[in-house]
Amino acid sequence: MGKTLAEKILSQKSGSDARAGDIVIAKVDLVFAQDTTGPLTVRQFQASGFKRLANPQQIALFRDHAAPSPNSGLSNDHIILHQFARQTGCLIYAIGEGICHQIVAESLAKPGDVIIGADSHTVTAGGLGAFATGMGSTDTAIAFGLGKTWLQVPQSIKIVVSGNFPEGVGAKDLILHLIGQIGADGATYKALEFGGNTVDNMSMSPRFTIANMAVEAGAKVGLFAADKTTQQYLDSQGRSNHYQPVASDADAAYAQTISIDAANLEPTVSQPHTVDNIALARELKGTKVQQVVIGTCTNGRLDDLAIAADILKGKKTHHETRLIVVPASRQVMLEAITDGYIQTLIEAGAVILPPGCGPCLGLHQGVLGDVESCLSTANRNFKGRMGNPNAFIYLGSPATAAASTITGEITDPREVM
Repeated sequence: MGKTLAEKILSQKSGSDARAGDIVIAKVDLVFAQDTTGPLTVRQFQASGFKRLANPQQIALFRDHAAPSPNSGLSNDHIILHQFARQTGCLIYAIGEGICHQIVAESLAKPGDVIIGADSHTVTAGGLGAFATGMGSTDTAIAFGLGKTWLQVPQSIKIVVSGNFPEGVGAKDLILHLIGQIGADGATYKALEFGGNTVDNMSMSPRFTIANMAVEAGAKVGLFAADKTTQQYLDSQGRSNHYQPVASDADAAYAQTISIDAANLEPTVSQPHTVDNIALARELKGTKVQQVVIGTCTNGRLDDLAIAADILKGKKTHHETRLIVVPASRQVMLEAITDGYIQTLIEAGAVILPPGCGPCLGLHQGVLGDVESCLSTANRNFKGRMGNPNAFIYLGSPATAAASTITGEITDPREVM
């Protein structure tokens, strides 16, 4: 019997014939934490009695969730991370470098890796064919010290996507549709493995978007095969030596197979206050939004900004709707400046924030007011997520977000394209 992607990667990293349901101890290739989880991880590492990191150059710390820091408490947390990095020799990324998940994809993750992070959206690196998953600060701290972790090999659900996306529809609509179909707990502690000719023809950016949101269906990981597209991406990042092909076997056993026809999808929106509470964008016409956010680890890449800029070129944001744009990394921002997207977005009325998480977590830079509504390209719309439990968050694609900022209400992007 062949193996799924999850079984293959965990077999290699544990040195065993790993099958779904087995408990394995796997070598970890990268461990990371960010500025809201990192200080606790550091304290847990120290409390556990470790004197040094197992592999300093495979440990990374990021300052992205509150960057620049909005208050002294968070500034002190940044100091803790800086001091720990100086003492241990681990990697640390400066304010403005960007979101941990984007930098991991650009610079650190490799196909076939096992990656754990003290952040649930660590799953983003699954777009590269890495078994990447979020863990609590204690488990992450132990991996700091040991360079390995225990895992139960997850059962896998195969998602087969075929056909071409209609105009105005993309990866974000696909993953919202899937989460709405199976529910927020529909893949709990399972691997979502994506394939089909639609996926084969995807660039890396939409693969990262889909992998990023796998956890919103409860999945342990969201996985894509590492193929020629992966190789081309790593080549473009100057990391040709990091490529290896990784794919499941043709006779692998799956707990379930779900088929989706991309041609039948429409622009989709997640309504408050759960990600699986979906509706079509056209069904929400008339829903006013006071804020639109384009960015985050889900949709803050160059392709996303290009889509928004194309829709907004020569147009203006609605006078009652503010548009906040947050590039996912410094590399993305520089490329977006070079390609003219930033200028187009500013001319349309956007406020450009430094690379980082921006308003997503509700710590600063775009906290919502009472009863305000926001359409965001982020991955979560839980009550209070953006800093105010009396506000409302909708999730949509960059195209839907750009269209909605023009009209001031949730809008099917095909109406303005």
